Amino acid sequence: QVQLVESGGGLVQAGGSLRLSCAASGSIFSINHMGWFRQAPGKQRELVATITSGGSTNYADSVKGRFTISRDNAKNTVYLQMNSLKPEDTAVYYCNLNIATHPPGLGMDYWGKGTLVTVSS
Repeated sequence: QVQLVESGGGLVQAGGSLRLSCAASGSIFSINHMGWFRQAPGKQRELVATITSGGSTNYADSVKGRFTISRDNAKNTVYLQMNSLKPEDTAVYYCNLNIATHPPGLGMDYWGKGTLVTVSS
């Protein structure tokens, strides 16, 4: 059993900042890649940022230079620091972790329940 708990969403004015966290717990052998996705009302879920087990990162063009993804392997946690927020960043944000529950480390994807980020103009 693996559980993901997200936190950090909320209401912020345009230009403000928020930091999202997603902590995994349960039967975890290793965590491979981690990522954040978002889904705005009436739109499809889209990739925001990913980070590999080695620390390589990838970002959607719309958030480059404003958002930073990071991970704390000791805490099984992934973070998303969001700066210079815009109204178009308003969405439900979901974390996605590829977790192996036993050796040899072949993982499967787990999703958080989502946390709402609302950016007012």
